[in-house]
Amino acid sequence: MTKLAQWLLVLALLGSCWVALVLAPFSPQLPVPVRQVLLPLPIYLLVVSGCFSLAAVGFRVATFNDCPEAAAELRGHIAMARADLRLRGMDLNPQ
Repeated sequence: MTKLAQWLLVLALLGSCWVALVLAPFSPQLPVPVRQVLLPLPIYLLVVSGCFSLAAVGFRVATFNDCPEAAAELRGHIAMARADLRLRGMDLNPQ
């Protein structure tokens, strides 16, 4: 089962539970305070998951590791490509 299928299954289960509680066809109506929290619950969960995702991305960007060896290797490849292009007659630094 792919991760997408897992997420869709969980969302479908949660959504069906929410609909069953909101509509409550087989049980007495929910109290007003519970109903006031239950109705906008999907919007609250969407906002909370968005905030969590934003915080996770921000944390990953803040703690991103530098890799000096890979940077030096990439600079070497760029220098070799520039030298090869100069041999072929392409001017890379027009002024």
